[in-house]
Amino acid sequence: MDILEAIVLGIIQGLTEFLPVSSSGHLELAKAILGDSSAPEQSLTFTIVLHFATALSTIVVFKKEVEEILRGLLQFKWNNEFKFSLKIIVSMLPAVIVGLFFEKELESLFGGKILLVGCMLLITAVLLLFADKSKNTKKEVSFLNAMLIGVSQAIAILPGVSRSGATISTSVLLGVDRTRAAKFSFLMVVPLIFGKIGKDLVSGNLNLQSSEIIPILIGFISAFISGLLACKWMISIVKRSKLSYFSIYCAIIGSVAIVYSLLN
Repeated sequence: MDILEAIVLGIIQGLTEFLPVSSSGHLELAKAILGDSSAPEQSLTFTIVLHFATALSTIVVFKKEVEEILRGLLQFKWNNEFKFSLKIIVSMLPAVIVGLFFEKELESLFGGKILLVGCMLLITAVLLLFADKSKNTKKEVSFLNAMLIGVSQAIAILPGVSRSGATISTSVLLGVDRTRAAKFSFLMVVPLIFGKIGKDLVSGNLNLQSSEIIPILIGFISAFISGLLACKWMISIVKRSKLSYFSIYCAIIGSVAIVYSLLN
């Protein structure tokens, strides 16, 4: 992978992590178009590093909320901050279970599975369409909602299923206020990304070759910067109930991906 490819992939990750169009799906499509021949585990490593960059951009955008979560965990008082922190933890459980017990199976899905990406993008399109039709309310995220949103996040590990699209759509369909849904969606993934990076560093599973360090660093920076912009933009979009536009986009890209995979 050269530096230009790393910049392109970083920008794609930064934009699509927060927009409901599947960052992992777009990364796999972009890698296929760019002719990336990385092994599945190396491809997944690069994807994880880019997700780490957008997790950091989330922390910057939601600095106040992150501080409240940490303060809530340390206070051990049954207040709103502590309850919100627990809901974040509850939402993580499904993805943690999937990541721990199906890691090898997940790795095999990253590395040019364009037909899978296309099909999953069509599912994302349907989810977004239903969410866009739902009425906006002022409900907060409950503990049951947090678990159900967490299940949708676990499913969104599949390349092509938008994590933000799935979690925001699930939240909105459950009646959660759209702005709260967007913030919860973006914050709930941060501990998972940090946990995954920490686990791979400790276990030595983070496959970084010396020749890949510079491209990965460049990709990380471009993902971080573009992620800052996309995160703020997405909150505004969700407020205005414009998810149907992304539904159409996912349907088109998903269909193109399916046709492309069948012809190659």
